[in-house]
Amino acid sequence: MASPAKRKAEKQATPTKAKKPKVEIPEYHLTPSRRDEDGEIVWPAPKAQIERARELIKECASAHRPTLILPDKDADGLSSGAILHHTLTTLGLSPDLISVYFPPKGSNVHDEDTRSAIAEKSPAYVFVLDQGSRKTGPLYDSQHKGLIIDHHFAEEGGFPEGANYVTAHDCPPVATSALLTYNICLPLHPDLDAKISWLAALGTHGDLGNTLKWQPPFPDMTATFKKYPKKSINDAVGLVNAPRRSAGYNVEAAWDAVISVDGPQPLLGNGKLRDAQFEVKQETERWSHVPPKFSRDATIAVLTIKSAAQVHPVVATRWAGFLKSDKLEIVMCANEGYLPGKVNFSCRIAKHARAREGDAKVDIIKTLESIVADHPDLRARLGESFARGHKEASGGIVNTQEWEELKKLMGVGENTRKKADANAAEKKKPAQQSNTLANYFVKAS
Repeated sequence: MASPAKRKAEKQATPTKAKKPKVEIPEYHLTPSRRDEDGEIVWPAPKAQIERARELIKECASAHRPTLILPDKDADGLSSGAILHHTLTTLGLSPDLISVYFPPKGSNVHDEDTRSAIAEKSPAYVFVLDQGSRKTGPLYDSQHKGLIIDHHFAEEGGFPEGANYVTAHDCPPVATSALLTYNICLPLHPDLDAKISWLAALGTHGDLGNTLKWQPPFPDMTATFKKYPKKSINDAVGLVNAPRRSAGYNVEAAWDAVISVDGPQPLLGNGKLRDAQFEVKQETERWSHVPPKFSRDATIAVLTIKSAAQVHPVVATRWAGFLKSDKLEIVMCANEGYLPGKVNFSCRIAKHARAREGDAKVDIIKTLESIVADHPDLRARLGESFARGHKEASGGIVNTQEWEELKKLMGVGENTRKKADANAAEKKKPAQQSNTLANYFVKAS
């Protein structure tokens, strides 16, 4: 039997496997900024767009005409809508003249049904916040003035006909819609800071997470976080996001909660929000253990779930932080149970791929479009709701048949981690002895 000293020496002589270097993701606020011809940073959006938005908001408040706000249904969209609502009423517009509209589950502001809903209200001013944008006809056919406030990717000229717009998507580090709306509205009245600063933080943490460093070019929110602790704001984010993720899709409950309070603390005890949060938590846990399948080139991991709740973005985010592979770039979660006959999918960049720069930087929208670039018929059938959102967090809604065709193009399941592990295990398996006692007795019999 070997002595303890000898065993220790043998253990020290065994080479250890080198650890992979830790992936260092650059701080969000350090993203290189766009600069104008004078070298000034362009943030959070082009100055001319911001000034035009301010003029339109002041004009709306003084016109005393019917006004419609269409905010998105998440914490960022609801916060930006609430910021605008508080601004208009502080500037003198009666709350009775302001209405808010949320498209039903599975619809969006670009649908014909939404145009009809807008027409029924016949507003003189229409504000669309955080909804993403695309090139379409007018928001509705009657005389009106429209303003788009957004931060999602938009192609050149990708806005409704005749609408004014202010967009942060090409002014990195990209501000959230709530932060953009806050920046636009804050100078318009001295009383606004106390009403809207916490909403800017709520919406920003909702989209960018609670580890964001509020350093330039982001505004100094020290006073805000002293009055409203970050924990209360972060806890409120999950509650505000819950209704739109629930199967019941009670977005109005989230809006009523946000617009009626003067800080995050009252939101924490809201029964409707807490019930929705519990439902979403249960559904998320139910589907978070679905094993992924990989694309043919192993750059995309696809998880397939069937839930009436909108948990596919959360599942994609979880797996994006968990999966580790040198080739993996995108994690996609496809929900086949959210809408009948449709597949709703969300994509996130895999954690280790987020640090890439230059030509190696992952652009989800560009990647998705490249998959179908040589298949124009399929691309047309995938529709306008394919590959929408941000370059770093995209998604879409497509028909079931087109989804199956897309998966086939990606080669989903042809290169799975299980197959790779099985092949590796087969190669490492030691040679089997053919002359065994069992074989001997079989031959003898």
